[in-house]
Amino acid sequence: MNSFRPSSFLSPTQIYLGISSHEMLNDIIACWHIRHLLFLCDPGVATSEIRSCIEKILKGNQVSFDMFTEIEPEPSSKTVEKAYEIYRANQATALLALGGGSTMDTAKAVGILATNGGRIHDYEGIDKFMRPPLPLIAIPTTAGTGSEVSYSCVITDTERDIKMSIRSATLNRAKVAILDPLALSSLPHHVAAHAAMDAFVHALESYVSLNANPITDAMNMHAIELIALNIRPFVSNRNNLEAGLSMLCGATLAAMGFSETGLGNIHCMARLVGAFFHVPHGLSNAVCLPYGAEFNLMANPEKFARVALAMGERVQGLAPLEAGRRAVEAIKQLNQDLGIPKRLREIGVAKGMLPEMARIAFESNYNRWNPRYTTQQDFEVLFEQAF
Repeated sequence: MNSFRPSSFLSPTQIYLGISSHEMLNDIIACWHIRHLLFLCDPGVATSEIRSCIEKILKGNQVSFDMFTEIEPEPSSKTVEKAYEIYRANQATALLALGGGSTMDTAKAVGILATNGGRIHDYEGIDKFMRPPLPLIAIPTTAGTGSEVSYSCVITDTERDIKMSIRSATLNRAKVAILDPLALSSLPHHVAAHAAMDAFVHALESYVSLNANPITDAMNMHAIELIALNIRPFVSNRNNLEAGLSMLCGATLAAMGFSETGLGNIHCMARLVGAFFHVPHGLSNAVCLPYGAEFNLMANPEKFARVALAMGERVQGLAPLEAGRRAVEAIKQLNQDLGIPKRLREIGVAKGMLPEMARIAFESNYNRWNPRYTTQQDFEVLFEQAF
């Protein structure tokens, strides 16, 4: 924590959690007087039991809805435009997103356009829209991104072939999030593992961020504990509802944390791996994680020592640096147990792109948040080590 810098904490999302908490939709519908909504659902859960349960609740409350399922990973501006056209045709009064980060980000973008007009490109950056978006109910079907409580949505601009980040701390979050482990049961093994590691990286990088404060520390440390204890049983069996609920809570806590603190080198590197080689975001993070963690260890060994303890490592009697090294080793073991590849070359990264990626990584200025100052040459070394 930077003791000399004022910090803050904000989380305006109402959160319901627990097994069968999707049934709280009945109360939300009554409270908001919803009669028509736009229901966004990603293809992976289009035929799932949780979607059937949601539709039954909507019909039972005489709520009509338009369905939009054409949502790809890392959604594009064209996808947002398609969903927005459906909204414009029927003028829903609320949005319901059932899916992972891509679905929730698409819903957020549609919500912005519904009340502010224009194109989603107009709102790239921070606080570029002023009217509150259409109210969003988010039901995550992965325990990973935490998009239901984060203040950004990321949309790919197909014209410029770049990812646009649209951010507003006060406006761009779901009004309600429902954390129901029943929504996780249809997740494929590899998707569950990659999303879970994304959540772990969120918690770790937010915990050691230069902008961390006592409130985010408490949230992120508990997130690390929840994820470390439950990730293996959850990935092994997505019908383990107790583990699933803990993972959802861990992912949400971590997203609440990093929304205030920013992230670090691991996300910076993973973002470029995904952009250049179309590797899923969670997988990119997981592969980069051991290298980024080892690099940052010396910047805050005391915090890494606490991470080791949260991951179940025995660190009593060890000096902070040595105890912190146990966290790095525990991270490597976690990746191995989940079947995460060790090297970037194994997920399709080309060595010739590493210098360019290092240049962009340095210019992205994650030094605002990363605990150890990182030069362009440092990034080159990190990419080489990970390769």
